[in-house]
Amino acid sequence: MNPQTQRVYFSLGSNLGDRSIWLQRALYQIGQEIGPIGAVSGLYQTPAYGFEGPDFLNCCLWADTSLGPVEVLETTQKIQTTLARTPKAPGATYASRTIDIDLIFYGDIVWQQPELTIPHPRMHERLFVLVPLAEIAPEVMHPKLKRSVAELSHICADQILPKKWGERLHLEERLAYTGIRHLAIEGNIGSGKTSLASAIARDFNAALMLEQFADNPFLPQFYEEPEVYAFALEMSFLAERYQQFNDQMAQKELFKDFVVSDYDIHKSLIFAQITLREEEYKLYRRFFQMMYAQAPAPDTYVFLHQNTDRLLSQIEERGRTYERGIGAEYLEKINQSYHRFLTSTPTPGRLILDVSEIDFVHREEDYRWITQKIFDHVIRSTPFQSSI
Repeated sequence: MNPQTQRVYFSLGSNLGDRSIWLQRALYQIGQEIGPIGAVSGLYQTPAYGFEGPDFLNCCLWADTSLGPVEVLETTQKIQTTLARTPKAPGATYASRTIDIDLIFYGDIVWQQPELTIPHPRMHERLFVLVPLAEIAPEVMHPKLKRSVAELSHICADQILPKKWGERLHLEERLAYTGIRHLAIEGNIGSGKTSLASAIARDFNAALMLEQFADNPFLPQFYEEPEVYAFALEMSFLAERYQQFNDQMAQKELFKDFVVSDYDIHKSLIFAQITLREEEYKLYRRFFQMMYAQAPAPDTYVFLHQNTDRLLSQIEERGRTYERGIGAEYLEKINQSYHRFLTSTPTPGRLILDVSEIDFVHREEDYRWITQKIFDHVIRSTPFQSSI
């Protein structure tokens, strides 16, 4: 441990919604915002303490941090707010919550302030804290009581023994996206959706589904003579996307946590509405509805908005010969078509990000900003489904 850091110990609890997912996300946030996590205990189920409510899942973990005690407290409060915890009702001492994070020890410091007491003043009275804490730090001494965590757990008067829960939390960053089944990255031509989908698949253990367009014989011809080749192009894309989508969803890769794609199947309608004549579009739409009638929509949909000038610049930079004829007017029509689609069919799993002023391909901090936005969005979109 760096001499400028302190080892901090936390107790985490959740009794609302998918409890293990809330705990996993809290663990990830602590690791990102407070310091690297060294160990996490197993999960333990205990009845609600001091009020009527669903059973809690609890665990303990430790991390090394360079933050001061008050900064740690403020960061945990921010994490709790991010993870959908609502304030207690006026006068209430305890309440059900998606996540509860208590600071138990901060090194061997004894700290007494109105907003924070360290060690936690009631930790030695609660087996739901002591049992998981003893699993990862049995020899750690209570700086005031001068007893180890293991000793405190043996002499604790609490009669409610926590029950070991089957699941465990994980320290890997990739599990921040727990709960996603299919993440679709969408955007205009040149918006960077393929680059982002590929990076997320690499970093978060996802199966990658990329649109296959490089070998489409109609694409170069379409850019040369759009009115002649539009219908053939859109029908070929429709068939390719249908085949790829069904193959990917039917054969989800073992050991992959979710699927990430650089398109959503509805882009077929968005582009066809621009390129096809009215009667062609009506016929095309009938084929689309028959083919995708049973297809599940992605549970998380991210749209990358780029202004037209930025799109033109990025299209030129990647240097694809057949894209040289793409003009600002065509890109603007696509942006407008996406806008109509996004505003006419709102869903809770959709996130729109304006990335015109950032470079997530070449700048790590911009890429992390996007992945954090997606993570926060998934948290807010997660329905409260009891796992009891």
